[in-house]
Amino acid sequence: MKVLIVEDDKVLNHTLAYNLISAGYQVTSTYNFKEADSTLELSQVDLIVLDVNLPDGNGFDLCRKWRDQIDTPIIFLTANDLESDILKGFELGAEDYITKPFLISVMLKKIAVIIKRNGGSVEKHIYNDGNLIIDFSERKASLGGNAIELSSNEYKLLDIFIKNSQTVLTRRLLLEKLWDCNENFVDENALTMMISRIRSKIDTRDKKHLKTIYGMGYQWMGVPDEK
Repeated sequence: MKVLIVEDDKVLNHTLAYNLISAGYQVTSTYNFKEADSTLELSQVDLIVLDVNLPDGNGFDLCRKWRDQIDTPIIFLTANDLESDILKGFELGAEDYITKPFLISVMLKKIAVIIKRNGGSVEKHIYNDGNLIIDFSERKASLGGNAIELSSNEYKLLDIFIKNSQTVLTRRLLLEKLWDCNENFVDENALTMMISRIRSKIDTRDKKHLKTIYGMGYQWMGVPDEK
C-alpha cells in the first residue's frame, strides 16, 4: 500500500514516514503544494495525508483540485482546529481530519482502517521468535502469550534493532534515527532509559534479546521462528 505525505514540517514528515514504513507501507514524502501535485500526476497512491497550511498554497485547494481527478482517501493533518475548518475538510470529501499534536499509534490505526475500508491491505510486519511476538503493523506485542505495553519510541527502537539483526549498532547511530512523538530528538539519557525499559519488558531469565557490546553499542540477538 502506498501513502503520499504532504507536510512542510520536515521533522514531522520524516517521523510519520518512518512509522508508516515500519508498519509496512510504501511512502512518498512531499513538502509543498507544487511538489505534491506533480508527484500525484506521476504515481498512484492508496491514501494521502495532507496538511492544510503549505508554504506555496492551501491544502483545501489541493484537495479540491484532486477531487475532480481521483477518489483516493485523504486525511487532513493540520494545526487548524477551528470548527469551520474541520467541517470544510469533510465537505471536501476527507476521510478524516486530525489536528496536531496527535498520537502516532492512533494515526496508524486510522490509516489502516481507512485503507481496509477502501479495499486495500498492508503487508504485515511481524517479529516472532516463538516467545516474543511484536506486530509493528498493529502495534501489539506479547511475551509468552502475555500482552506487553510498548511506547511508540520503544516500537521504533525495536524495529531498528530487528531490521539490523546481528549487527552492532552504535549509540550515535541510534540517536540519529530516534526522535520522540513530540518531534524532539532523543538524548543519551533517554536512550539509556529506553533500552532499560525494553529489556525489562521482553527479556526473561533464559532469553536475552539485546546484548551490550561494551565500547561499541548494542546487538539484537533474537532469531525469528522460521516455522
